[in-house]
Formats: sequence, structure tokens, C-alpha cells
Amino acid sequence: MAPYTRSMAAEPIVAIATPPGRGGIGIVRVSGADLGPVIDGVLGPKANRLTPRVALHAPFLDADGAPIDDGIAIFFPAPHSYTGENVLELQGHGGPVVLRLVVERCLQAGRALGARLAAPGEFTQRAFLNDRLDLAQAEAVADLIDASTALAARSAVRSLAGEFSRRVHALHDGLVELRMLVEATLDFPEEEIDFLQKADAAGRLARLREDLERLLAQSKQGAVLREGLDVVLVGAPNVGKSSLLNALAGEEIAIVTAVPGTTRDRIAQTISVDGIPLNIVDTAGLRATADEVEKIGIERTLAELARADAVLHLVDAAHPDRDEDVMRQVEARIGRGVPVLTVLNKIDLAGQSPRVDGPRVWLSAKSGAGVGLLRAELKRIAGWERDTTGENVILARTRQVQALERAREHLGAAAAHAERRDAVLDLFAEELRLAGNALAEVTGEFTADDLLGVIFSRFCIGK
Repeated sequence: MAPYTRSMAAEPIVAIATPPGRGGIGIVRVSGADLGPVIDGVLGPKANRLTPRVALHAPFLDADGAPIDDGIAIFFPAPHSYTGENVLELQGHGGPVVLRLVVERCLQAGRALGARLAAPGEFTQRAFLNDRLDLAQAEAVADLIDASTALAARSAVRSLAGEFSRRVHALHDGLVELRMLVEATLDFPEEEIDFLQKADAAGRLARLREDLERLLAQSKQGAVLREGLDVVLVGAPNVGKSSLLNALAGEEIAIVTAVPGTTRDRIAQTISVDGIPLNIVDTAGLRATADEVEKIGIERTLAELARADAVLHLVDAAHPDRDEDVMRQVEARIGRGVPVLTVLNKIDLAGQSPRVDGPRVWLSAKSGAGVGLLRAELKRIAGWERDTTGENVILARTRQVQALERAREHLGAAAAHAERRDAVLDLFAEELRLAGNALAEVTGEFTADDLLGVIFSRFCIGK
């Protein structure tokens, strides 16, 4: 989608705002600077009775004045609308054909104004361009629509209400205030030596860094809540990987047999652990084999390891130290810092009890004993080791987390300059400026047009 300017946003855009398919109600949304011809063309004589924000029961008319549908029309005048422009919503019956006819009629009636079909996310993009939402709030709209758990939905609502943005703005304002003190001191070189002490610059910076660390930790939790934690099950054949997947999922997802090599390709299943989505991937058993199909499955297993956020290495509880070759293959493929939990399965056959011993979890996928302990460990890896309602979680996106991490790096560099005896305030101020720019990327105050195009193109049409 091409970058937008405010002048481009004057032409009316039209889209169906309800999901595809048949339904009891269907909504066609129109937004633009001037909707008079559209309103007159679709509502005919009843257009004069249309009152702002009051539902009007009326037929929707074609070019010859014949009714296309019978429904409700609501007009939201600028700037008090979702997009900040004039918005017309036509609520009729939810049949695909009738909705398409209403859209075509809106486009026909608004042709002189340049009316066209809306691009994905364009209504929300106009809301952003018209300062109805900042970028973090705009992305929260899509997150709310896509939320797969109640926790994710509640977190998205808080971000849409501006909670995330307010915290980012508070950090940004603190940086600006500190920069003002630095910039003012730069005009008086003789004062530089005492500046850091007199203005408590080190203390101010330390508090900003603490606040940013808290926000970043909550955002990383939110990223897990939004995208899920990718967990890969690995191990030798017949150690119970498929049985564990079924136990975690609570249903028979994978085929379980006593025949080695039954699982030959990846099996993925998203499950919810206390509202946290986990993308569990069951893989082919790692072993030497002459079977070409099984070899392909094993190579795919190793490829999955490179994308994993966490790895569950399953071994037989009766022989916990016989899987060194598998562990070497795992360590060679996983990313740096990716946690590996050793899961000792079949404790019911080994005469062991369920427990957690450091990075080891003892359980029985067959009986379910100890599976709850594994769930708790997965929550801990995801950053949810404490019982939490998710009220403090920020449903952040990867780009937002990366922006916060860049801000943290610049604040760390600023702190390093402040700790030097021969501190150079110009460098200190520059790091504060760069940190502020990174924070501004979160809310869209400092964002490239091409990035905006990518962000809004992933929204659904009609939103």
C-alpha cells in the first residue's frame, strides 16, 4: 500500500466492515471528507432526515431509486468519528450479494468525489493520520480482532485505551526534560564538570532506565501472549513425544504407537496454558536411519530447532543418561540463549515420582502425573512464573519490543558516558536523543512511511 498523505485521505473509501460470508447483519462503511453525494444517492428522499449519530431506518436505493436492501443508516460527522472524517455506516442484511450491491452503489454515487474501495487497514490508518489514534493504539485494534485468548483481548483493550502509549510518553517526556538540562548546560562550558551532580542526571537516568526495564519486561510477556511461545519436542524414537503433545493439548493430536519412527513429519498444535498460547511442535525421533522419508523428517526436526523459543528434550526416565547424541544435535542447532528442559518421561514404568529438579522435569505423559509441573515450567520460561491475571501485560508487537530494546541500549550508553570522569555532555545528550527517537517509533511519532504501509496492510479490509 502506498504511503498516505492527509490530502490523499480526502477521497471517500468504501468497504464491507463485517466478516465474509452470510450473516444476520452486514455493515458497509464509507469514510471521506465529503459524503453528501453518497448519502443522497443511497438514501434518496430520506437523506434529509439523517441526523448525526442517530439511527435512521431507510431503504438503500440503487441508481433508479429501486430498493437494494432495507436497513439502518448512521452518520458520524468529522472529527467525532472513528477515522476523524465523515463516516457513514449502512447496516443491512448480511448476505454477500446484497452487501456487494450496496458497496457498488456507494462507489457509483461517490464517483465524482473519487470514491474507491478501501485498502486493508485504511480506515484505521486514516484514524492514525487524523490523530484519532497513535500507532500503538492502531495496532491494538488489529490485536483485539486477532486475540486468541481472553488475556490477549483484555491486554489489547488496555492498549487501545492508551495505557501503553501513556507509559511510553511518560518515558519520552522524562528523556526530553533531562535533555533540556543537558542542552542548557552545553551553553555554559564552565558548568559542565558539576552538571551531573547538581542536576542529579545520574539519578534521573537510573529511574528512567528502571521504568523502561519494567515496560520492556511486560512488553516481552505481551509478545508471548500475542504470538505464542514456539516449543519444540525432540528426542529419540519412542520416548513419548507424541504422547506428551496429546497430554498437553488434552486431545489425540498425534498418532501414538510402539513402532519407532511413527512420527515422520512435524505436527504443530497451539494450546493455551492459563491463557498463554504455546505453539507445540512434535517432531520425528532423532536416530540413525536408512529410511529416506524418515531422514527428511529428522532434517525438518533439526530445522525446527533453529526457530524454537524453547526446547523440550524428552528422554526415558529409566535411562536418563543415554541420550547424549540427541543432546549434541540439539545444542548444535538451537539459537543462543534458548532454554532447554529435559523431560524424563515414563516415570510410571521407572518407579519415579513427579518433580522438578533444576532444568529437569519428571513426569508420565501416559498417566498425566507431573504434566502440571511441566506447564508451570513453560509459564516460567515465558516469563509468567508468578500467578498473574495479566493486568500488567502489554500486548506488544515484535517491532515495538525492538524499539524499546534500542531505547534501552542508548540509555545504557548514556549511563556509560555519565560514569566517566571526563564525561562529554554532547555524547550524553546524543544518546538521550536517540533513545527518545526509539521510543517515538512505538507511538508512530517518528516512523517511516514505508513501515506504516507494512503495518496497516496486515489489517483486515473494512477496518
